[in-house]
Amino acid sequence: MKSNIDYSLYLVTDRKLMAANSIEECVEQAVSGGCTVVQLREKTASSREFYETAVRVRKITADRGVPLIINDRADIALAVNADGVHIGQEDLPLEMVRRIMGKDAIIGVSVGNVAEAAAAAAMGADYLGVGAMFATGTKTDANLTGMDELRRIRAEIKIPIVVIGGINKDTVPLFAGTGIDGIAVVSAVVSQKDPCGAARELKTLFKNTMGVQ
Repeated sequence: MKSNIDYSLYLVTDRKLMAANSIEECVEQAVSGGCTVVQLREKTASSREFYETAVRVRKITADRGVPLIINDRADIALAVNADGVHIGQEDLPLEMVRRIMGKDAIIGVSVGNVAEAAAAAAMGADYLGVGAMFATGTKTDANLTGMDELRRIRAEIKIPIVVIGGINKDTVPLFAGTGIDGIAVVSAVVSQKDPCGAARELKTLFKNTMGVQ
């Protein structure tokens, strides 16, 4: 199951940026437009609010057959039977998250350089979120990962790579020839008046850029 996941258009939610009336509405439209993975990221919500939102989003993703990844919180992921967890460099160690979630869970790790990528892969990460590639309002303190470093990561690491940070229709074409497996988008979808249309356009653009049918 995990080896068959399509990471091509990976949606990361952000309630502060979304144009839709609710996260559920935004996710439903984005998935209808072709988003292949959804990460629910709730940095400011209480645990109860995060859980209740995750329950509703889980129903949408399950009905559409799209994996749901929970940002940071293994407890929330377990509580709603999500498909996995995405962790950063300052979160619980990957081995602890794996112990909590089990061998079948999808665990992604944010990395910014070859050393972090190699460590995550060695510890059993299922995919890497590489970036921030470009300056972005959602990660104002992020160090940027250059294209050369991305290529070095790709050359060293065999697990799927999803790039994040300032990914939009203007920057997607810059990834031609990099061998990445997907693009993670936030404002390029959630801030748009038509998330469905925005997702559809980005997915087509990514496939054309990477030469994928």
